[in-house]
Amino acid sequence: MRPNNRRRKAAGATLIAALAAGVVPAANAHAAPAVPGATRAVYGAGKTTPAPDMEGVVAALNAAMAEGAPGAMARFTGPEGVQARTVGVRDRDSGAAMDIRARFRIGSVSKTFSSVVLLQLVQEGRLELDAPVNRYLPGLLPDDRITVRHLLTHRSGLADYTDAMFEHTVPGFEAVRNRVFSHQELVDLSLSEPRTTEPGVSYKYSNTNFVVLGMLIEKTTGKPVAQEYQRRIIGPLGLRDTSYVHPDVRIAGLRVRGYLHPDEAGAPLVDSTEQTVSWAQSAGAVISSPADLNTFVTALMRGRLLSPRMLEAMTTVTPTDTTNTRFYGLGLRRYDLSCGTRVYGHTGTVQGYYTYAFATRDGRRSLSAMANTSNKGSANTALGGTLEAAFCGKKPAATAPAPARPGSFAPPAESDLPEQR
Repeated sequence: MRPNNRRRKAAGATLIAALAAGVVPAANAHAAPAVPGATRAVYGAGKTTPAPDMEGVVAALNAAMAEGAPGAMARFTGPEGVQARTVGVRDRDSGAAMDIRARFRIGSVSKTFSSVVLLQLVQEGRLELDAPVNRYLPGLLPDDRITVRHLLTHRSGLADYTDAMFEHTVPGFEAVRNRVFSHQELVDLSLSEPRTTEPGVSYKYSNTNFVVLGMLIEKTTGKPVAQEYQRRIIGPLGLRDTSYVHPDVRIAGLRVRGYLHPDEAGAPLVDSTEQTVSWAQSAGAVISSPADLNTFVTALMRGRLLSPRMLEAMTTVTPTDTTNTRFYGLGLRRYDLSCGTRVYGHTGTVQGYYTYAFATRDGRRSLSAMANTSNKGSANTALGGTLEAAFCGKKPAATAPAPARPGSFAPPAESDLPEQR
């Protein structure tokens, strides 16, 4: 995505300072305690992995708050059990503390849900990865060379309609907050823009790809995407906090409220919790919780949702940038961390929320993390420090990042939507 390059450092500064000074990070009451004095945990035949650095996780959560998030949380599962941390607030009006049990919008982590459904249809012989999209949706796309695989890997060249839609943060959001789009309307917005690449040539992230995937799912099954999520993923995995309620604007039950940073310096944060998310649908409208995200990515990596052959295809990746640490497969990101650990999952942006949901390839360790702001790139990058801390453990003092800047050693967070840096 093209980032919005306006720098708005003053927005919400008073609130951020107050929160940073007044909120003490706390372990969730339902989390398993850390193993006292543990430095390494043993799993598998002859393999070892660092114990998670939960102090580092908290430092990353606090750094996200210092960069503009009202609150943040993370939940790690591994050989030591479940460990969770929360900081800040989930609701600025009531002052309610962040709660690891609360539900939120997971944005583009929804793409991995959509990919799983699509790949199950491929397993069933109802779709072919390398078939033209127009075979299944005749006349939809202007180029018969665009295949199903191109959509899943963001190599179709279809322009991302959200670049123009959200070029101006709050006005763009308010224009679509309560709007209900058809899939065709969203595709038409994309087709009104020049294509970004020739099909299959290079990676270019575009929400349009996964809107078309939603159309493929519905055309192939004859059922709404919501029903296929429920039948193929949510039900079998027992994801009690996960739902797809489009076009309903509500997040039921215990929830985190999301907040946008306006384009104007000094303007107050905007509560973006209630919205249809119709602008995203199968590209980003799922609601979930940290525990459910841990369960989902763990089950995926352990082969509970796809056959070994299909999971191998999904995790076969190509680089997405010049750092040689970030890759994309079939609706799935891979990050190569500083300790050599590779984690698979997705980032997620939807107005007011930024999410990381990743697991190791063997599914033995997973992390879900969320901050309740979305368009502040520095906050999203800071939140990414939870990955290094959780999967790589405590670093030697000589190589550890400065406490005030967890995540600063990492590339910028994925800008799934236009954002401030």
